[in-house]
Amino acid sequence: MKVAVPLVDGSLSMHFGHCDSFAIMDMDDDGNIVSREDKVPPAHEPGVLPAWLAEQSVTHIIAGGMGSRAQDLFTSKGIGVVVGASFRPPEELATACFQGTLEAGDNICGN
Repeated sequence: MKVAVPLVDGSLSMHFGHCDSFAIMDMDDDGNIVSREDKVPPAHEPGVLPAWLAEQSVTHIIAGGMGSRAQDLFTSKGIGVVVGASFRPPEELATACFQGTLEAGDNICGN
């Protein structure tokens, strides 16, 4: 499992498209984070981030908010989407996603 969390100044960005980097974490079969790399994405334009994260072999993205078109683009790339994540450290979000305990809240980009 490879999880991406959008960041602003090192913390969860509430909208994936406004982030300055992504924490990309590889997880082993037991749910342990075996590596984390923070990567600066290409300029945000429609469709660019889903394709770029797919190239990074990301399997899941966790965001505070994301528009429905972006969610559809991620899904079409085989990337699972969780929106409405609470403001927690990226590692906690990834671990909760793996364990199936990540609670999604309101999508701040509910369009």
